[in-house]
Amino acid sequence: MISHGKDIKVFSGNSNPSLAKEICRCIGIQLGDNDVTSFSDGEISVSLYETVRGSDVFIVQSTCSPVNDNLMELLIMIDACKRASAGRITAVMPYFGYARQDRKAKARDPISAKLVANLITCAGADRVLTMDLHANQIQGFFDIPVDNLMGGPLFTDYYINLMGGNTDNYIVVSPDVGSVARARNFAHKVGLNLAIVDKRREKANQSEVMNIIGDVTGKSVILFDDMVDTGGSLCGAAKALVEVGGAKEVYACASHGVLSGPALERIEKSALKELLFLDTIPAPKGLKSEKIRYLSVAPMFAEAIERVYEEVSISSLFR
Repeated sequence: MISHGKDIKVFSGNSNPSLAKEICRCIGIQLGDNDVTSFSDGEISVSLYETVRGSDVFIVQSTCSPVNDNLMELLIMIDACKRASAGRITAVMPYFGYARQDRKAKARDPISAKLVANLITCAGADRVLTMDLHANQIQGFFDIPVDNLMGGPLFTDYYINLMGGNTDNYIVVSPDVGSVARARNFAHKVGLNLAIVDKRREKANQSEVMNIIGDVTGKSVILFDDMVDTGGSLCGAAKALVEVGGAKEVYACASHGVLSGPALERIEKSALKELLFLDTIPAPKGLKSEKIRYLSVAPMFAEAIERVYEEVSISSLFR
C-alpha cells in the first residue's frame, strides 16, 4: 500500500531558494507558490498561495545563518502545511543546524540537536531528508524517519576526474581524529591512503595543530571534512601539512560551507589551493574567491524526493 500524497509539492523558505528551484527543475515541476516574510517586530509570517490538501509536501530549508530565523521559518511552514491538510510533510534540510550540540560535553550542557528534533516533530513533519549530519546518532533523536544523504559520492567523482588515474601522488587527510571514519571511507572510495592531523583544541573555534600521522611529503593532499565554520582548523591543518609535513599542495572539501566570522579572510591567506563545498548552504553574497568552488546537490535531492514519494529505497544514494 502506498501512503504518499496525490502529488509532489515543493516549497522553499528564505535560506536557499536557488537550491529549491534547481531541485524542482531536476524533478520537472514548478516550485510551490508561497511567501515567507516578517512582521515589523521580527515575527515570521508564512502564506501558501496554492492548495496542498492531500499532497506530498517537501519543504526545502537549510538551518544556516541566520540559524534561528531559518529554523522558525521551517517550523511555521510545516505548521501551515499541516493545518492545510497536506497528505505528508517532509522537512528537506540540506544543512541541519545545531548538529554540533549532540551530547553533554560537560556538566549542565544542553543537547540542542535533540531539542531541534523535537521541535520539528511536534510542528508536524512526517519525515526528514538531510545530508551529512555532523553526528550520525542525531537520526536517533527523531521519532520519525530520517534519511541522511551522503555528499561523499559527489566529491569522489570530482577528485577521481582531477587525479586522472595518478593516485600515487595524492593522499587523503583527516583534519582531526574525530573525522577519521568519514575520511577513511572517502579514501577507500577514491583508492588513496589516509593520513591524520592530530590537534589539541584549546577552546571553541580555535585549535592547535600538534602532529601529522602519516607521510605526506611531496604529495598532493586532499583534506576531507563535513563542514567549515570559521576556517581556523582547516587552514591550520593546511599550514601544518605544508610546513611540517612537506606536502606539495593542499586541496580541501567539505559538505557544508558555514563560513562565519573571519573564515573567508583565513581561506584567502591560507595554504589551500582549492576548497570545494556542496551548495547545501548558499555561497556568501559577493563571493569572488578563486579558491572556493561549489558542487550542486540538487540532482541527488531531487532523486531522493522522487524515491520518497514513490515509496522505493533510496539507500543507493548513500553509497
